[in-house]
Order: sequence, then structure tokens, then C-alpha cells
Amino acid sequence: MNNSFDKYQKRRLRSSYLSVIVSIALVLFLVGLLGLIVLKTNSITKHFKEKVAITVFLIDNAKDKDVEILQAELKKKDYAKKITYISKEEAAKIYSEDIGENFLEFLGENPLKNAIDISLKSEFVTPEIMADIEKELAIRSIVSEVTYDKPLIELLSKNINRLSFWMLIFSALFTLIAVVLINSSIRLSVYSKRFTIKTMQMVGATKRFIRIPFILQSVKLGIIGALVSIVGLVAFISYLNKNIPELELFSDINLLTFVFVGIIGLGILITWLSTFFATQRFLNLRSDELYY
Repeated sequence: MNNSFDKYQKRRLRSSYLSVIVSIALVLFLVGLLGLIVLKTNSITKHFKEKVAITVFLIDNAKDKDVEILQAELKKKDYAKKITYISKEEAAKIYSEDIGENFLEFLGENPLKNAIDISLKSEFVTPEIMADIEKELAIRSIVSEVTYDKPLIELLSKNINRLSFWMLIFSALFTLIAVVLINSSIRLSVYSKRFTIKTMQMVGATKRFIRIPFILQSVKLGIIGALVSIVGLVAFISYLNKNIPELELFSDINLLTFVFVGIIGLGILITWLSTFFATQRFLNLRSDELYY
């Protein structure tokens, strides 16, 4: 009879542990996926911002030496990521390829100007900073005109700020939900052992002595759940990377490592805190209150 009861208790215990692991794994999987999206959004944003360029058109009679001096000065600027000189002949060739015919045959001369393309670092791609850069370059004696896509920059900045704000709010909300769900699973697990906790306390065991095994067990479940969620996340990322290779999800190993370590850390932290407060609650209850 005792053997049957022991087997029943072990099955019940394994079932309880399994439900906790599954709950932790599912929640951490979603948190990890959201974290990856948030961090990758910054990377994608940076990528698009650094595609933005300011084009400096030069006057026709600009001396080569003056042009070289200007390029050298631009390369030293904090905002410049890459400086590219495009001659009017190169520009004509590129434009002809774009339209599919040689427009010089119709015009008889090349109306384009020599230019310098300045690719900016992402942190300098804002309407205010780019307007200041435009003013700074426009006063140069060899500069004919400074152009960039102002409506695109304003739209890009506005949407990025809005997206970043909502992603931050959503991340905080989802993390809170994750904490609540994992905490509920841990509390239910500890609740099933409330009589054991009170019995140990009644025979003289200290709170710390009683609490430590529960915390170690929960932390172990948290680590297992985190590892399961990481396996699921890797499988999901592999699927996305196979079908949408442009996302380059495996290109940044440091980013993935940061997300995976964060998942494990979150699993340990939440289970540790949840178990601590759950055991504390039952340790402070009177024996007659354990039935409610």
C-alpha cells in the first residue's frame, strides 16, 4: 500500500515539475523572441540609417587640389562613415544604366556635376543634425549645392522613435506578464508541499534550512526551462533564417549570446525570487491556515 502511495506521489511530483518547466520554457521563449526582435530592430534601424547619404555637388571649375582638401576634411568629421567621390562621367554612366539608354547622345553634353557622397553614422541621421551639416557644407566656395532626402529623414526619425517607444512599453509589459506566470507556477508547486514545510518547521528546522532545498530545486527547474526555451528559439530562428535570409539572424553571435544568457539569467532570477516569497508565505502561516 505504501509502495503504491509512494509511486503515486512520485508521479504527481514529476507531473508538477514538468508543468513548471513547460510554463517557464514557454514564457521565456516568448520573452527571448521579443528581446531578439527589440535588439535586432536597433540593428536594422542602424543599417537603414547608415544607408542615408548627403550629396555635395561641386562647381564645374573646382580645382582638384581644393576637392582633395575638402575630402580630407570630411573624412575627419565625426558624422562621416564613408566618403565617395563621384565624377560627372561616372554619374552619367550610372544614370544611363538606370534609364537603359545613353542620354548624352541626345543632349550632346554632360549636364551633371562632380559630387561627393557622404554616408553618415546612424546617430547623426536626424533632421536637426543633417540640417546643420547642410549649412556647414553649403558655405564652401567650391560647393554648388548640398542635397539629401529631407522628407525621408523626417519620416524615418518619426517612425523609429514611435516604434522604439512602443517596443519598450510592450517589452516591459510582457516581462511583467512573464514574471507573474512563472511566479504562479512556482507558487502552485510550493503550495503542494505546504504541509511538509510546516512539519519541518514544527520539528525545529530554521526558515533558511527549509527554504534552501526549495530554492535550489526551483532554480534547477528554471535553468532547465530556460535551456528548453533556448532550443526552441534556435529552431525558430533557423526556420526564419531559412525562409527570410535577409534578416541575417545568425550574423551577430554576440547578440544571440546576450539573448540566451539573458534568458537563463531571467529564469534563475524569477524562480529564485518566486520560491523565496512563496516559502516565506507558508512559513509564516499558522497550521490551521494551511487548509485555506
